[in-house]
Amino acid sequence: MSQVTAPNTFITGWISLISNIILTILKIVVGTLFHSPVLLADGYHNAGDVVASAAALTSMRISQRPADEDHPYGHGKAEVISSAIVAIILGLAALYIAYESVSAFFAEPEKASIIAFSAAVISLVWKQILYVYTLKVGKQTSSKALIATAYDHLADVYASLAAVLGIGLALTGELLQVKILGYGDPVAGLIVTALVFRLAFGMGKEALDILMEKSVSQERLDSFASLILTIPEVKRIDRLRARDHGHYVLVDLRISIPGEKTIQEGHDMIREIKKTVIEHHPDVDEVLIHLNPWYESEE
Repeated sequence: MSQVTAPNTFITGWISLISNIILTILKIVVGTLFHSPVLLADGYHNAGDVVASAAALTSMRISQRPADEDHPYGHGKAEVISSAIVAIILGLAALYIAYESVSAFFAEPEKASIIAFSAAVISLVWKQILYVYTLKVGKQTSSKALIATAYDHLADVYASLAAVLGIGLALTGELLQVKILGYGDPVAGLIVTALVFRLAFGMGKEALDILMEKSVSQERLDSFASLILTIPEVKRIDRLRARDHGHYVLVDLRISIPGEKTIQEGHDMIREIKKTVIEHHPDVDEVLIHLNPWYESEE
């Protein structure tokens, strides 16, 4: 990651952390004062987001450390570990929302409050803005931690939307004297549970794939191969592998070049290939190249 984009990830991470702290306090205080179970549950969910944001911020700092003797490929996977932690927190949050939603069906619906409704609307708008902003910066900087944080914000958008719908239906029910509308909150909560579980599963699977050294997509490999074969001296690609390592990609390449080339010429060619790949794919951090001799008689 470049020195220009790295500060952007930290700024965005701090914005997410501070926002989650403020929203957690707002929801828990308003939910307690005005007896809003859905807002209170959303507040406790947000408390988990504080932990997730702190983990993401810490992992981004670790991932920026240069390669060292113990970590010759760098520290990029710190962000992937953070992404896995966020996925676990989202899964636990989904279970909590499901529990609260099911429990609400067996109790009298609480009296709705316009202040609680306003707090839920503020959270919904705030989290939607955070989601769009964090995802944009995360994709620009290829930060797995920020992208995970963005999807955490999206889960909060779903939860806040459920709160808005639930409290809104309860207010409408009180206005129209329709008691059953007071149960709109737990119904919305169960829908949110499914959406949050889906997010958690997708994030967790992606993090596990990277930690297990899964290859990048075939389309990405084909793109690398097409680019490498544009270099005239490259006669054949014997092996091409690439894997995500957090916010950057590592490429492992074996190619055949004319056997009469000198060691110096081979060295220069390796430098040219590395430069070409990195120029066309800025998220590639390292290209490891092994040269094999090629002779015309092989054709």
